[in-house]
Amino acid sequence: MKIKVGTVILSAGAGTRMNMDLPKPLAPFLGKRLIDFPLAESLKMMNQLGSNSFVGLVTGHGKEHVEKYVNENYKDVDLKYAFQKEQLGTAHALRCYFDQIKEAKSCEYTLVLCADTPLIESESLHKLYKELEDNDLDGVAATFHEENPTGYGRIIRSVDCGFHIVEEKDANEEQRKISEVNSGMYVLKTSFILEHLYSIDSENQAGEFYLTDLFKDDYKVKPLLFSEKSSFAGVNNLEQLEKSEITMRKRILITLREMGVRFVDSRHTYVDSQNIGKGTFIHPNVSIDHLSVIGENVTLEPGCIIINSKIENGVTVKAYSHLEEVVLHSNCSVGPYARLRPGTDIGSESKIGNFVEIKKSKLDRGVKVSHLSYVGDAEIGEETNIGCGFITCNYDGANKHKTIIGKNSFIGSDSQMVAPISVGDNCFVASGSTITQSMNDGSFAVSRTKQVTKEGLAKRFLKSK
Repeated sequence: MKIKVGTVILSAGAGTRMNMDLPKPLAPFLGKRLIDFPLAESLKMMNQLGSNSFVGLVTGHGKEHVEKYVNENYKDVDLKYAFQKEQLGTAHALRCYFDQIKEAKSCEYTLVLCADTPLIESESLHKLYKELEDNDLDGVAATFHEENPTGYGRIIRSVDCGFHIVEEKDANEEQRKISEVNSGMYVLKTSFILEHLYSIDSENQAGEFYLTDLFKDDYKVKPLLFSEKSSFAGVNNLEQLEKSEITMRKRILITLREMGVRFVDSRHTYVDSQNIGKGTFIHPNVSIDHLSVIGENVTLEPGCIIINSKIENGVTVKAYSHLEEVVLHSNCSVGPYARLRPGTDIGSESKIGNFVEIKKSKLDRGVKVSHLSYVGDAEIGEETNIGCGFITCNYDGANKHKTIIGKNSFIGSDSQMVAPISVGDNCFVASGSTITQSMNDGSFAVSRTKQVTKEGLAKRFLKSK
């Protein structure tokens, strides 16, 4: 079957200027990796076209790491790989692609992307493709204007359709003044590529095989100028990585505002997730990672950190609370200064107060743990009230054990429960108790020494200044 579009993502870079112990495509970006973004946008475009297509990656440095990451995270996608052992230029990378992936030559069109352009959007890819198809061109290159074009290939337009690209190292003084530059993103007829690719030489200042040599003044090729240059920003160092992340977050914030999410000051808000519901109110210095899902009418007060968590409608997370791998059900309240650790599931209308830490525990509807308590490896039934300073003693030095407390119980302040232990429904534990034995429904427990009072003895212990 004839394949309509084959996408090749050039992913062979070492990224030495990134100063990381990772191949460049695996550099972290908004909780994911650089390679995730052009790959996801190209797949999105393929779905929009609704045609038979595939994606190929040309790997090089860290080949095994890049392929392992992609295979683990895109198990349902038919991906192909080619290996560029020596990085001899972009045209050489494309030769590796066509030489090693048999399906590549059977595609009608070839879309060329770079793994270090995380801000690319499927709309731009589709626009580039339509320009080629609608005008029956052999190739189209995406271009943009850059005020400081140093390092970019310059676009030299001809009077007619054609154009050519002069790389920075090969440009003369006049050519370096040109502000229209090459993005490195192309769509070409595959037959046109194969006709010219293998005749490209490396007679240039860099001694590399430039893919840009496919564009000449007398060919049916065209530059397509985009007004928004940020989509084509490449990431070559940590400064560019930071700037690109800031740009991506701005996009996310714009989308969220359009969906009805309100920000006090988005300049100081760090949101990687687009799954946030209408009416949610986010204060400054809140951080939300890309895996988290936030419902409608949620309030996130200043300084909250939300990691891989699900927050349902109407929840309030008060200032400086830290949530990781947590589920908060509707209309509950957390914080301020609460720490909820992985495996925590808080029921609707529950209240978790200040300086409370909860780990790997399920709390049913209406539970109150108001302040200064630690709950670990526990189950607590609905409407149970936990007093200040409560501790589940879940660790015996070798293993973790479970504490189970039933519904409608009252656990007094400064109490401890030594797990494994079970407390039934409608129980009452007196303040200051250390509970080591399980309690049946309706039980009362007190475990503390008898108070001894000596009249007039205080003067022996009181100290004067």
